Amino acid sequence: MAETAHTKRVFSGVQPTGNLTLGNYLGAVKRFVEMQSADYQTIYCMVDLHAVTASWPGSEELRDNTRELAAAFIACGLDPSQSILFNQSQVPAHTQLGWVFNCVARMGWMRRMTQFKDKAGKNSEEASVGLFTYPALMASDILIYHATHVPVGEDQRQHLELTRDIAIKFNNDFGEPDFFPVPEPIIEGVATKVMSLRDGSKKMSKSDPSDMSRINLTDDADTIAKKFRKAKTDPEPLPETLEGLEGRPEAENLVNIYAALADMTPAAVIAEFGGQQFGQFKPALADVAVEKVGGIAARMSELMADKAEIDRILGKGADRAAEIAEPILDRTYEIMGFLQSR
Repeated sequence: MAETAHTKRVFSGVQPTGNLTLGNYLGAVKRFVEMQSADYQTIYCMVDLHAVTASWPGSEELRDNTRELAAAFIACGLDPSQSILFNQSQVPAHTQLGWVFNCVARMGWMRRMTQFKDKAGKNSEEASVGLFTYPALMASDILIYHATHVPVGEDQRQHLELTRDIAIKFNNDFGEPDFFPVPEPIIEGVATKVMSLRDGSKKMSKSDPSDMSRINLTDDADTIAKKFRKAKTDPEPLPETLEGLEGRPEAENLVNIYAALADMTPAAVIAEFGGQQFGQFKPALADVAVEKVGGIAARMSELMADKAEIDRILGKGADRAAEIAEPILDRTYEIMGFLQSR
């Protein structure tokens, strides 16, 4: 029997928890924009159902965070006429397939998910069931569109492996070897993990108490430049070779950020700046950062001034997403034997 030829389709989602950083941009959104012009159908989701697994931010904050994330996507270059942009809760097929996958996934698989251990901490008995099972919902987010490729950061690689396991087990259990595609991860680029500007051993995070540790996409050009000028470094000049970055996390982080923003390799950055002091390199880094992301904040502000338009864009995107998702859900139910009278 010939294998099913699935449409080349990209899916990825980001939680609307507010205040995207340069790490989110370089690790995810920049690649989302680049894939828009590639040979894929692109679907990008504000995964608002995931945003309540740990705590409920409040209804108004959740709505505003969702709109802000949509505004950030558009301001960064995602075009709603090219990519499908929507928020997860507007397409019920996500949770419907999510329940199916709760029944396909095994408890042992879920217990191995390191993200749950990290997020639940020592009080895992107090964590929500949703936090424990959200990898199954993530699998549903991807497979409800028969997505074939998923841009993910390193911290989500394990969850994508679970998605692949769920797809394979469903196909085998129900005798449909090619129904769900086994999606391929897209993990590439020199700055898929951007580190703190105050501590090169820690990931750049919007939850860090120090605002100087990160570049927010809502920062204006002056703020971006100031943060890079004050970024932590060591007293040595930039090395002449890449090997010289070993054991120098702050230097490596800044070189990687420059490379990602300028679409260069780290080796090319070292070739240009090797031997220079950080007093020379950091202004150049600030300049390229302002050039690439300095205008995002103003564009986001313009978009957020018309919330009704953002809601319209997300609603239209949800309709387009449902047109893909609902036939896949219907076929899933048919395969499983659920009686559907409509």
